[in-house]
Amino acid sequence: MIGIPLLGFLISLSVPERRETWLSGLAFYTAGINLLATLVFLVFWVLQGGKNLNLEEIILFKSDHFEFLIDFFFDRISAVYLSVGALLTFLITFYSRYYLHREPGYKRFFNTVLFFYLGFNLTILAGNFETLFIGWEILGLSSFLLVAFYRKNLLPTRNAIKVFSIYRIGDVGLILAMWASHHLWHANVTFLDLTDVQRVVDQQMGHSGIALFIGLMLLLAAAAKSAQFPFSSWLPRAMEGPTPSSAIFYGSLSVHLGVFLLLRTYSFWENQLLVRILIGSTGLITAVVSTTIARVQTSIKTQIGYASLTQIGIMFMEVAAGLELLVLIHFAGNAFLRTYQLLVSPSVVSYLIREQFYGFVPQAKKEGSTWWNRLYLSIYVWSLKEWNLDRLIQGVIFQPLKKLGHRLDFLRYRTLLLYFIPSYALGVYVLVAGYVLPGWLHQILPVGFAFLSLMMVLKSFTERRSIRLAWTLLWINHFWMVLAIAENENFALHEIGIYLSGVVFFGALGWGLIGWMTHRYGDLGMYEYQGYVRRHPLVAFLFLLAVLGLIGFPISPTFIGEDLLFSHIHEDQFVLAFLAALAFVMEGVAAIRIYARLFFGTLPSDTLPDLQTSTPRKLV
Repeated sequence: MIGIPLLGFLISLSVPERRETWLSGLAFYTAGINLLATLVFLVFWVLQGGKNLNLEEIILFKSDHFEFLIDFFFDRISAVYLSVGALLTFLITFYSRYYLHREPGYKRFFNTVLFFYLGFNLTILAGNFETLFIGWEILGLSSFLLVAFYRKNLLPTRNAIKVFSIYRIGDVGLILAMWASHHLWHANVTFLDLTDVQRVVDQQMGHSGIALFIGLMLLLAAAAKSAQFPFSSWLPRAMEGPTPSSAIFYGSLSVHLGVFLLLRTYSFWENQLLVRILIGSTGLITAVVSTTIARVQTSIKTQIGYASLTQIGIMFMEVAAGLELLVLIHFAGNAFLRTYQLLVSPSVVSYLIREQFYGFVPQAKKEGSTWWNRLYLSIYVWSLKEWNLDRLIQGVIFQPLKKLGHRLDFLRYRTLLLYFIPSYALGVYVLVAGYVLPGWLHQILPVGFAFLSLMMVLKSFTERRSIRLAWTLLWINHFWMVLAIAENENFALHEIGIYLSGVVFFGALGWGLIGWMTHRYGDLGMYEYQGYVRRHPLVAFLFLLAVLGLIGFPISPTFIGEDLLFSHIHEDQFVLAFLAALAFVMEGVAAIRIYARLFFGTLPSDTLPDLQTSTPRKLV
């Protein structure tokens, strides 16, 4: 159930673009074989009693204080999500082979769908937070690529970055939940361990504060992934992709993964009344707000998206009430219904346009100015504005970070050479020489170094004039973060090597590709989307790999290194943990922004016709 989608994805990368039949057939048979394997496995699992299964597959790293392992877990929650996902993916691949016929990017679509399916299965079958986070990251990248499928157009590209940014906010919650969980259990806890109710209760008795923190961070991750209040505004932006991707991602599977995360960790937070109230309240607010927005939408895909959010909000309430079986039934029904609605939406739009043209009758105007009419109109207007949720997220989260980044315009190459690199060398020398620092300074320095790392990320996030400088700042911030953690606690040399090996390799790869592009086209800024993927698709692919490796995607040792780094942050150092998590998350947003600005959009030469080479066309 993981190997089949992985093999299909790898094979699809080698199929030529012009071989549409091969591509669609490969995706169709990959999904079909995996569906058959899933059904056969479910039959044997049920016949053997339907017991919870746990498989500790691979230990990637182990030390005295830390263990990073790939673990798989299967229960009835996994059974429902896996079977629904397999069937819907099979249907989507069958539908898409005709729907996207002769569409530019046909191969790219099926590559991304198979990649998404791999990430979905990894997430559902994950037996611990580390394995789940691998699938979680794959799903985030797949969402970005599918929303920006029409990457020549400005709106899909900008919306893809917005969706990815909200996903990264959820990553903050999941990263901090993993960090706090390590300190709560002093081990790499599996989801099978969480099913031991007495053990969970005993562990939380003396650590109620950190247990509450984990519950709140899980809620943050689930709310961002499932577009719950106040993160609901990203869902209509995600509908810019093709209709099949909207159906499989934002109508049926991906948008329900927040519910899955809460179901998977329910035994951990079920005794925390505050967390249950907050989960139920989040679902209730989302259900009320989403249903008012859905009723005034002029786009059918957006209307379906908000209608789905209403049902997911109700699922949050059901999860908070402990109604697991009802949630699973609700998920399956909502997933199949929204998939069907999105797939037939083009035909529905065509029918409604024809009906409106021939049989439209305007409603009679209602007179009166009662308090109920005024309230009705106020809600109507607020719903048209989508309750300003997009403006709320921008104003509360991203605008303050942008303002802080714009205040760092003094960060140039000259500043780095004169101040930051010498100060970094001094910090390394003090650390290596073994100088004993005063206690107060020893407590301040890690936070200060982590803050400097975050400042470089924020400056890269707001940089416009030079892509090379923005990439350099992202590259250097990792070294400051390593220094911060090494000053905080003994960070073994081989652990530093694991973390920095991926950073050095992929950072150098990105630097070299930017240098090649600069030599060819001059110093490239980021004032607009430049669309160089059309001229240099191989360079764009390699730069995407460099971006993913630099931000710690599961193709780089830095992915394990990030977990190692957080294991050296103490359980009472919430500020340091928050700064580190925010730096990692914003680095991902800044790096994806660099990639999109350089390779997505329209080529400068395509905006105006070339008068010297153009020839008049014959009228037919």
